Amino acid sequence: MTDHRTVRPAVARTGYLLAAFAFAVCMTGTTLPTPLYGLYQERIGFSELTVTVVFAVYAFGVIGVLLLAGNVSDTVGRRPVLLCGLVCAAGSAVVFLAADSVPLLCLGRLLSGLSAGLFTGTATAYVMELAPPRQRGRAGFVATAANMGGLGFGPLLSGLLSQYAPHPLVLPFAVHLVLLTASFALLLLLPETVAGTRPLRTARPDRPDLPPQVRPVFVPAGIAAFAGFSLLGLFTSVSPAFLAEGLNVHNRAVVGLVVFAVFLASTLGQLLVPRFGTARAVPLGCLVLIGGLALLAGSLAWTVLPPLVLAALVGGAGQGMGLRGAVGEVAAASPAEHRGGALSALFVVAYFGISIPVIGIGLLAGPLGLAHAGLVFAACMALLAAASGAYLLRRASIGV
Repeated sequence: MTDHRTVRPAVARTGYLLAAFAFAVCMTGTTLPTPLYGLYQERIGFSELTVTVVFAVYAFGVIGVLLLAGNVSDTVGRRPVLLCGLVCAAGSAVVFLAADSVPLLCLGRLLSGLSAGLFTGTATAYVMELAPPRQRGRAGFVATAANMGGLGFGPLLSGLLSQYAPHPLVLPFAVHLVLLTASFALLLLLPETVAGTRPLRTARPDRPDLPPQVRPVFVPAGIAAFAGFSLLGLFTSVSPAFLAEGLNVHNRAVVGLVVFAVFLASTLGQLLVPRFGTARAVPLGCLVLIGGLALLAGSLAWTVLPPLVLAALVGGAGQGMGLRGAVGEVAAASPAEHRGGALSALFVVAYFGISIPVIGIGLLAGPLGLAHAGLVFAACMALLAAASGAYLLRRASIGV
């Protein structure tokens, strides 16, 4: 069990908010390129399949960190891991500034994935540990809002800057580098919350562990997380191309706003979970997610914008409810000594949802067209969400 230092009250009042700011800044960089892929296609020249592969490299970076270093901050401390994450994020921004080939785009996305993998679990723990005891509940939401808010702010920021400011492939990453520098300085001022830290060289990889009693809950929770994250992957990789080709929307600020709507709705969906409880949140979230997928299918089939915006809002809310419910269910079923590993395993499954279906859309886009490939995606993800929700409802009805 991790030994935590006591945080001074003066630091605790604002420290967790400063840590949340750094969290949001790091996650902003992971979605910053979303509205810019069309510009990179014009500059470099590559297919829609390449866009999905470049995007998926990010997920594989996150998965690699979760599998190999998910527990490192428990031994070496939160700050060193977060500082490494900011360095990776800065490296990603520098690579994107120089990107003139597909390999450089992939390298930039890989570094971005490494930064997200280092931040996601560690920053959540750090924000909660810096908060005063009476603010722990609020701090949990602040960490979630920083995560999803940062992911949503990335495309909104780059969309606005690339559309209305000069140097569209330079200014978004330059602004992000300034924000990363400020975040690095803030983290240096904040205290370490893990007592008895060891040098980084002593850290050893520890694969996520899944105890037997967690497996009955983990399977449907993992399916729901997979389906929900696949929707996020679709909006952050393929939706800009569909907006441009299918709906004739070439304004990158609008693209950024649509993607922002998904993450905003996800945050709001997570806020609803305490009202329903985690056990009901996953099947209800699956149902809402299916509604969002149906709206997405309508937009793809009829090539109209309003259903796509509604799909972002409804599907994002369902994803948020399902994710928070899945995390709660897996955490509740896990023994304390295996909880971190079980949750890491859940996020591994979730991030596979960002990568594999998106690459599938890229493969199908050639022979079927982007809209029809999206329809296949929507149908498959709806079936997965329905299977997860039905299983959990049946499990609850028999009192397992």
